[in-house]
Amino acid sequence: MLLQTRALVRSSGRINPLCFALQQRGVKRNFGPKMQTKLDEAEARWKARADAITKGEKQNTWDLFYERGYVKDTAGTKEHIAEIMKNKRIGAYVGIDPTAPSLHVGHLLPLMPLFWMYMEGYKAFTLIGGSTAKIGDPSGRLKDRERLSSNDATVNMTKIHFQLKRLWENVDFEMRKRGYEADWARARGVVNNNHWWNSQPLLEILRRVGQSLRIGPMLSRDTVKNKLTKGDGMSFAEFTYPVMQGWDWFKLFYQRGVQMQIGGSDQYGNIISGLEIVKAARENEPDPQERKYLVPKTPLDECVGFTVPLLTDSAGNKFGKSAGNAIWLDPWQTSVFDFYGYFVRRSDEEVEKLLKLFTFIPTSEITKIMEEHAKDPRKRVAQHTLAREVSTLVHGAEEAAAAEQQHRMMYSGQKPISQPPTGRNVAADGQIVTLNNAPRPDVILPESLIMEKAIGRILYAAGLARSSTEGHKLAANKGCYIGAQYSAGSGDLTMNPENISFMPVKLWFPGETKRYLINGDTLILRKGKHNVRVIKVVSDVEYAASGETYPGQAYTGTVRKLNAIMKDLKENKLTPEEAKKAMDEIQQRALDKQKGNQIIFPEEKSKQMKEMERKFKQTLRESSQEVDDMVDEKNKTDPSKW
Repeated sequence: MLLQTRALVRSSGRINPLCFALQQRGVKRNFGPKMQTKLDEAEARWKARADAITKGEKQNTWDLFYERGYVKDTAGTKEHIAEIMKNKRIGAYVGIDPTAPSLHVGHLLPLMPLFWMYMEGYKAFTLIGGSTAKIGDPSGRLKDRERLSSNDATVNMTKIHFQLKRLWENVDFEMRKRGYEADWARARGVVNNNHWWNSQPLLEILRRVGQSLRIGPMLSRDTVKNKLTKGDGMSFAEFTYPVMQGWDWFKLFYQRGVQMQIGGSDQYGNIISGLEIVKAARENEPDPQERKYLVPKTPLDECVGFTVPLLTDSAGNKFGKSAGNAIWLDPWQTSVFDFYGYFVRRSDEEVEKLLKLFTFIPTSEITKIMEEHAKDPRKRVAQHTLAREVSTLVHGAEEAAAAEQQHRMMYSGQKPISQPPTGRNVAADGQIVTLNNAPRPDVILPESLIMEKAIGRILYAAGLARSSTEGHKLAANKGCYIGAQYSAGSGDLTMNPENISFMPVKLWFPGETKRYLINGDTLILRKGKHNVRVIKVVSDVEYAASGETYPGQAYTGTVRKLNAIMKDLKENKLTPEEAKKAMDEIQQRALDKQKGNQIIFPEEKSKQMKEMERKFKQTLRESSQEVDDMVDEKNKTDPSKW
């Protein structure tokens, strides 16, 4: 068998998930004594865990799901799923199609049981549907989805990829905080189905699963019937969506031992179809040797799945919506402040259920929190706990603490309650948001900058460096990355729109940056692990019409504006009153950026700015004195003033 030749332990010392999946499926291989001991110890720990569950000394993870309210519909009996989860370290996955540039709160619900499984020692994977997003899931819809352009698909994949990586890192933080033991057999990952769909012959899929699928049952699905009778009809592409999703499941099962799929409340039909496709693919494996390991030997080897419930708030609205708008996980579509505030505003009737669904707090502690909350509901103890825990999971402990502090300061009675600020105006630390300090993933920049200027200036303009000099140093030290990949035998280095790949930025000549544009108008830059800029390149005319400015843009600095005002004042193009008014307008524009009720600490003025203000005031006094002298001279010569 081809995959048997791969090493279980990579050169980095990490476990090869493909070979570990084979080992879990019963493939016999000869390992070294140390590795075999490690495998035996992991198996012994899991057997001891199963024995403890049988004796009632430990809770089955499946029972935990029921206790916290994660289970709606099941593909497979509840007893069967419980038995599988007790006896096997199975893998599970949640699939997400990147149809939008950010995840929202609704995505968190199916992800939470996946996170729990990872913490409990299972293998857990999030699948980005880079290919399935181009078709569009028809579940729960009567009209076709708008077709995603290749450019939008790439941008969405990039953003969601890094959001999921950040979520997984925060889950690791929660796991350590709550005292879970380290276990090398525990696994997690972010996978993109582009990896197999871009190289998968359709003939192989039709040969393996096509003959086992019957049109009648597929037409009887509620999604198909509703689309045909109540909607605008169903395209062949939409009709094949469950087949694509089922094949994704089989690839994850084959490569990583994934036996379970977790989906949203509308995904039950797709999960049932997926079970049929995985079963057909396993039974129709053309290699007889491989088929021995793929075909289930016992009921414990069968695939299963379940859906999470559809959540609504106390007003009957779909959970995760505020005034009809989604609560995004991207802090620059929904600020951390607004995100925290959404959960603080949950009603007393629903907060206990939300604590069970969206936090890792044990149910015994949740009971104590609700008892404390009942003593004085006005303090909203439960709501603040919920908001803090969810914000920590999504944005990290530091940002969550800052948002909590801001909310407590605003709503402590010292200031009137008003609308919280938007994410585009105020950063999480209370500083004024500019293109240079805002960690937002979308920036519009003019074509002339990208096509003609050095990469250091572009990094500064995009907010990845504090100056052009720092941008130059970043490029020289390969501290920044650009969305691109080498193409053998080709001068084109642009990113493949189907896959996310980066290469280090270098000090290339001005103008070479245009080689990395995606579809001619999008540039993706990254600094560190998660600091990503998706840059939309527009014409200079369009950029000027937008009213935007970027750091380092010519003739936009405050010092330049003050110099221009002083020059006009000395040349009598402006009166002292007009000059003072122009100065006030510059200051007012800075204050306008501080909308909201947070406490904004003014930035310390630079030495150059202080000197400019001193010169301006001196020039203003001199100009005012000249005007006074002219008035006095006129009064002396005017008889009517005697």
